[in-house]
Amino acid sequence: MRLPSFLVTFAASAATASPLTPRAIDSKLISSTNDFSCRSTKYPNPVIALHGLFATANSDLNFLEAWLRPQGFCTFSLTYGQYPLIPLGGLKAVSESSVEIADFIKNVLDKTGAPKVDIVGHSEGGLQSLYLPKFAAIADRVDKIIAIAPPTHGTDSSGLVALADTLGIRPLVNEVLDKIGCDACNDMIPGGPAVMKLNSGAVVQPGNKVTVIASRNDRTVVPPSSAFVKETGVSNIFVQDYCPLDLVGHVSLAIDLNVWNLVLNSLENRIGRKFPCVISFPF
Repeated sequence: MRLPSFLVTFAASAATASPLTPRAIDSKLISSTNDFSCRSTKYPNPVIALHGLFATANSDLNFLEAWLRPQGFCTFSLTYGQYPLIPLGGLKAVSESSVEIADFIKNVLDKTGAPKVDIVGHSEGGLQSLYLPKFAAIADRVDKIIAIAPPTHGTDSSGLVALADTLGIRPLVNEVLDKIGCDACNDMIPGGPAVMKLNSGAVVQPGNKVTVIASRNDRTVVPPSSAFVKETGVSNIFVQDYCPLDLVGHVSLAIDLNVWNLVLNSLENRIGRKFPCVISFPF
C-alpha cells in the first residue's frame, strides 16, 4: 500500500521492535529481501506477508516485516496480481492471484525446508490468507493465519474508491481501471465471486489457526465487523479491545504498532497478552 510520506517516516523511525522495548527500524530492512538462507530455531515457520489492494510487497506490510525480522522471524513477500508495467498489485482476480501466491509459498517451503508457513495478510491480502488454504490446495502447509481487515463478507465499491483517495493514487487507479480493470475489486464487493466462494461452507480449514484483526474506525471494509469469521476457534479482535484510544483506519492498520503487537501475540500463540498502547493514525 502506497502510504503517505509522513506515515512512511513514522513507521521507519518510531516503531517498536518488541512489545515492551522501544527500538527504531533500520531503514535498510524496510524493503522485502526474501532471504532464503534465513533459518530460525525460535520461529521455524516462515512468515508470508500479503499486501493489500493497489499495493506491492514494498509498500504495505514491509514495515511489519522489518519489525519482525530482528526478533528472529524469517519473512517473505511477493507482489501478486500485478499486470506488466502497472505499479499496483492485487488487481487480478482473487482466484488467479491465489495460484500465484500458493506457488510462491511452495517455493519458500522448498528452499527453506520448513514444514509449514504462517501467513499475515492486510486488506485483500487478508482475504487471500483465508481463500488460499481453502482453494489453492495448500491448507496442510499453513499453520497460523493472521488476517488484518480482510473483506471477508465483501465491502461496497465506494470503500475501494475511498481507499484510492486515502492513498493519494485516485488518478492512477482511475487510469488503470479504464485501461485494464480490476477483477479483484469485483471479487470483493458483497456478492462478488471470491466472497461468495469463500463463504460457501466453512471458511477455516482443518489445522489452520486463524486470527482476524479489525478496527472500529475502518471506512474501507464496512461494517468493520464484516471482516470477522464467526467460526469456532477463530480469534476475532478489534484493535480497540486492547487499545481503546487507537484511531487506526484501514490504511494505517499496516503500520500501526498496536496491530503489530497483536500480530506478534498470534504468531507466538499468546493471544490476550497485554502490551503498552501507542499513538495511531486515523487513515
